[in-house]
Amino acid sequence: MCYNNYVKIISSAFEGASPSLVLKTIFGYDEFRPLQKDIITNVLKGRDTLAVMPTGGGKSLCYQLPALIMPGITVVVSPLISLMQDQVASLKTAGIQSAFLNSTQSWEEYCDAVNNIKSGEIKIVYVSPEGLATNRIRELLSSPELKIACITIDEAHCVSQWGHDFRPDYLEIKAIRNLFPKAVMLALTATATEHVRQDICQNLGMKKPAVFISSFNRENIYLEVQPKRKAMETVVNCIKKHAGESGIIYCNSRKQVEEIAQTLDKKGYSILPYHAGLSDEIRAKNQDLFIKDEVQIIVATIAFGMGINKPNVRYVINYDLPKSIEEYYQEIGRAGRDGLPSSALLLYSPGDIHKIRWFFQESSSPEKDELLLQGMIKYATSRVCRRKTLLAYFGEAYDEKSLQNCCCDICSSGDVPLQDVTIPALKLLSCIIRTNQRFGAGYVTDVLLGSNNSRIVDNGHTEISTWGIGKEYNKSEWMELCDLLVDEGLIMKTGDYNVLEITPKGKRFLAERTELKLPLRPDEYKTRAKTSGSTPKNSGLTNLRGEKISAEKPAVDDAVADAIIKNLKAWRKRKADDLNIAPYMIFGDKTLLDLAAKKPKTRGDLLNVYGIGRAKAEEFGRAILQIIEES
Repeated sequence: MCYNNYVKIISSAFEGASPSLVLKTIFGYDEFRPLQKDIITNVLKGRDTLAVMPTGGGKSLCYQLPALIMPGITVVVSPLISLMQDQVASLKTAGIQSAFLNSTQSWEEYCDAVNNIKSGEIKIVYVSPEGLATNRIRELLSSPELKIACITIDEAHCVSQWGHDFRPDYLEIKAIRNLFPKAVMLALTATATEHVRQDICQNLGMKKPAVFISSFNRENIYLEVQPKRKAMETVVNCIKKHAGESGIIYCNSRKQVEEIAQTLDKKGYSILPYHAGLSDEIRAKNQDLFIKDEVQIIVATIAFGMGINKPNVRYVINYDLPKSIEEYYQEIGRAGRDGLPSSALLLYSPGDIHKIRWFFQESSSPEKDELLLQGMIKYATSRVCRRKTLLAYFGEAYDEKSLQNCCCDICSSGDVPLQDVTIPALKLLSCIIRTNQRFGAGYVTDVLLGSNNSRIVDNGHTEISTWGIGKEYNKSEWMELCDLLVDEGLIMKTGDYNVLEITPKGKRFLAERTELKLPLRPDEYKTRAKTSGSTPKNSGLTNLRGEKISAEKPAVDDAVADAIIKNLKAWRKRKADDLNIAPYMIFGDKTLLDLAAKKPKTRGDLLNVYGIGRAKAEEFGRAILQIIEES
């Protein structure tokens, strides 16, 4: 496909134009998302800006749109080669000429890119922080025929040692900024606490920056935490609920990645692994197959995802506990970037905490690591609204009115009535004492249930008075009661292995035997929470705050719309394969829904569809209109 003639027009024609005109004409959107217009206005005024926006919140537009309006070049510092290539391919489908400079290019490709940059063809140039520090790229950007209008730092949290993905190379960016003092600087990130935000501004040398913080609330993502028992069965159930959809499974080790990938592959799922132990070629190939919808599921370590702009990931499963809330938020943020309903499932086991702490031994700042881990543990073990706990970490309040619309496992299970757990609690505390306060919740629970496993037999715990006295609850309910008693302050978990110990308050309870009522959830509540979490497909185009989103969705009983969507997806895949790009770079799923709902008849009508600008209407309009007419 050739965009060159059209690109030459838009590369100069929109300098000085209004942001709203560019938004509609080039990007095909009628309205800005929250904060986008304010951020863009600040950049166009030449004021340094820090924008903290959630994944899928539209950060890229905040530099792409001003780049077309401002005379000169926008330099984007991006941490991953895959992200650069992804962004450049997406921009070209919108008719915007851009380029990247990185180590994957041959000398001939590099020279062609440099010539295009110097000739004025290019508006946006992507470089890595390492590349930006080289004399070759510094000399290019300092060429007299070039004007550097904006320096954009993507994934700006990488500049902070308090960020979850600190990269020393980012600290060199400040020196580059000094070479271009008149250029405006824009820093973008999806996760940044107050401490990280201060680091970003200081370490990048930003000049009195305006700071914009969007809501961290991703309302379209269903948040769920389940105990890590029968973990593979839980994972398979989640995949079945999202049959035929894209998903990511995160693990903390290469070994775990390989084991899960092999297990699911044997079960017939379309799945590939991704971790640092694979060669660069295999990692790149597996990622490419996933992005292009050739493979449905990727099992990966945290090395995967920062450069992924795939909008139709419908679920993220954290098989292991992340090391921090920031890391967790980044990972679940890869789901539902298009705003459509998606889910985030975290499997929690206290055993993961010990594994994470083992790595702290080699850390340069174990105290900081432990502080970040405690935030993650608090979220995973919370018995109040997940969303409220998550947002509170980033300093954002979540009011009671919003709680009524929350989409998490805690809130969707409804109010849990208090139950009299006096006798079970006394049994549990007595069993902890009888086993000499040397074991974790799983072991104590097995004793209460009368297990004959070898460890219990060898320890002589089949002979104690509390062995087998807990048949009124199943194991999950005993574990739940254990967590409740920790929250209540009657017992505590200590050491690397979360050994249960009785607190002074717990000893008083044992002595006085006062009535104890707690919100223990029977299995029926857990089942209701799991089922109520599945949001209806094709919903969510209007968010829970009632803010208008331009895209429409077809009626549930619109058979013609269903046929249009099916045929458009098939055409999109064929076209993407021809162009060697990902299907979403042509159109996202939200655009397909809007096309099916509005059923445009002319190319002019296409310009009123979400996500279709002039370039895409011209390039793909005939094929789209024919599909709609024939469906």
